[in-house]
Amino acid sequence: MNIDISGLSLKDLKDLQSQVAKAISSFDDRKKKEALAEIEEFARTKGFTLAALTGVTATRKRSPAVAKYANPADEQDTWSGRGRKPRWFVAALADGKQPDDMAI
Repeated sequence: MNIDISGLSLKDLKDLQSQVAKAISSFDDRKKKEALAEIEEFARTKGFTLAALTGVTATRKRSPAVAKYANPADEQDTWSGRGRKPRWFVAALADGKQPDDMAI
């Protein structure tokens, strides 16, 4: 394939460069998906799943954490109970409140 690009403007060349980069990226992704499908099919013909053969399971997407506690001073300020305790929660505990007192 021989393409004459000598007559193109700088803008056209940059657009072409962008299109080529996208085409290369999608080509790699497409080839990876095709290879993965072939490997999965081969594993199925042998009576296995790809996860069973590799020992790698698909990552599970976590759902967003549901708020469990609310700030007594501002009900809009909530905490799910995951991660670091917010300052208002620690302060409320120091003041003698129980986590159940702040539960939603």
